[in-house]
Amino acid sequence: MDYYKKTIVPVIESHYENLSAVEKNIADFFINNKERMDFSSKNISSLLYVSEASLSRFAKKCGYKGYREFVYHYQEAFEEENQHITGQMRKVFDAYQELLNKSYNLADEDQLRRVVEMMSQRNRVFVYGKGSSGLAAREMQFRFMRLGLDMDAIDDSDTMRMHSVISDDRCLVMGISISGKTEEVISSLWQAHKNGAGTVLFTANSRQEYAQFCDEIICVAARKNLEFGNLISPQYPVLVMADILYGYYQEIDWQRKQEIYGTTVKALKRKEKGDLI
Repeated sequence: MDYYKKTIVPVIESHYENLSAVEKNIADFFINNKERMDFSSKNISSLLYVSEASLSRFAKKCGYKGYREFVYHYQEAFEEENQHITGQMRKVFDAYQELLNKSYNLADEDQLRRVVEMMSQRNRVFVYGKGSSGLAAREMQFRFMRLGLDMDAIDDSDTMRMHSVISDDRCLVMGISISGKTEEVISSLWQAHKNGAGTVLFTANSRQEYAQFCDEIICVAARKNLEFGNLISPQYPVLVMADILYGYYQEIDWQRKQEIYGTTVKALKRKEKGDLI
């Protein structure tokens, strides 16, 4: 099984909400297509009953210079499927493999390092999330606190709204919304940004308007109905990106981070043993 399959499907999906109806039709074709064929603009425009100009506009909205560059990268994705696993086990492994491949293609090293720099420079970091995203927020809090980062996870709507109005330029507020439509998270990020806080959004559906109040938008991998957890854990794609952030954050003043980590591990062991401090 190839763990790093090159594909631009997650790039298409991350821009999907910004596409016109015609462009979404084009996107659906490239997302769902599994066959090698003639991907020339002439053939695809004829196949989809769209103009070659529409293909060009679609490619540019996905971040490419034009349709030719888009197709060049798209054709890299075709590989043989693994036939050694079947049944439900195959479905689960394929789902995780798909999301891991998409995460590999979406991860922007420069962006993630910028976010880590923001985490290091602010006095406190807060992570907003509802439902499964709230669980991911708590996991992030637990892990980063072990490296000495003052991070709090907030998964209650009222607390989220109240906190956002008292956030200021000493804070970094990170929001998690796989759908990009979690009203409490989005509106609270907007309010925090208005108050001068640094803001970061984890989402699988980036919208142009989010750039108005988010300093960084980290695109995470998506899969149909993922937010409902119908096959695998919905927070998995977020935690993949969080793990990368964790690794970069650990590199900053590595020796001190290791000392803090050791101290927090000892504190947890004391709790397990019931020792008095």
